[in-house]
Amino acid sequence: MRGIRPSDTMARDPNRTFEVHDDRCFGCAACVALCPVDALHLDDLLAIVDEPACTHCKLCIPACPVHALSLKPLVTQ
Repeated sequence: MRGIRPSDTMARDPNRTFEVHDDRCFGCAACVALCPVDALHLDDLLAIVDEPACTHCKLCIPACPVHALSLKPLVTQ
């Protein structure tokens, strides 16, 4: 799937951000392998999301075997 860009109809939700639950993530890279825009990478066996690159296509969420990825409401101060 790498190199395939999500369609322009897949818009980011400006009111949400990705959260990686580092207490669950063990660096299997299932999410990294599925990301069509290369917005995920591993650092010290922890998934890191490049938010500006992420399109919120959500392919990574069900791919995670330990449910370490989620979209959460963006908290503004």
